[in-house]
Amino acid sequence: MNNVLICGYRDWAYDLYFNVERCVTENCVYVDDKDMLDIMIDEYEPTMIFFIGWSWIIKDDIINNYTCICLHPSPLPKYRGGSPIQHQIIAGEKTSAVTLFEMDEGIDTGDILYQKEFSLDGDLKDIYKRIGDIGTDGVIGILEDGYQNQTKQNEKDATTYKRRKPSMSEIKIEDINNFTSSQLHDKIRSLQDPYPNAFITCKDGTKLYITGTHHE
Repeated sequence: MNNVLICGYRDWAYDLYFNVERCVTENCVYVDDKDMLDIMIDEYEPTMIFFIGWSWIIKDDIINNYTCICLHPSPLPKYRGGSPIQHQIIAGEKTSAVTLFEMDEGIDTGDILYQKEFSLDGDLKDIYKRIGDIGTDGVIGILEDGYQNQTKQNEKDATTYKRRKPSMSEIKIEDINNFTSSQLHDKIRSLQDPYPNAFITCKDGTKLYITGTHHE
């Protein structure tokens, strides 16, 4: 029986693992601690390693010696890099895609193995539920059928973004003056838990956090 590691630490990533583990014949093992990754690789000698909702850099020797597949919630090659969902919502995108790609030494640059569109409507919990459901189908498909349509990314279409910092969650006076209500709503909903919430710095220096809005 083949061993498969599924690496993630978000709730939706664990749900994906749980659903995959029930549906495939491989022995699937969940890893949620970056310090345990090398140990688990040595112990299980996996045929594939999936990185699902994983924020840490993967060492080149792991990528070069194992089949490593990453889930990235954007229509790669667009929105490579950090905080892809936040950047897409704030940019006003209405749809995104779950992309599974074979990892190489670049940042989100490997060949695409699976890509399926989903809506960016609603709160983050709704969006990540869609990502988990679609990602489950993609992972199961790869485990059962292998690579059906491996596609190289078109570098001409590539865009790359840096991970957002907590300070970038602040809503300032100029934002209120310059943004539409829809743009403010998008910024706030993109920064719901588990991410650094949107906030306003008050007169006394305290912060008022905003976890949700209603937009009409």
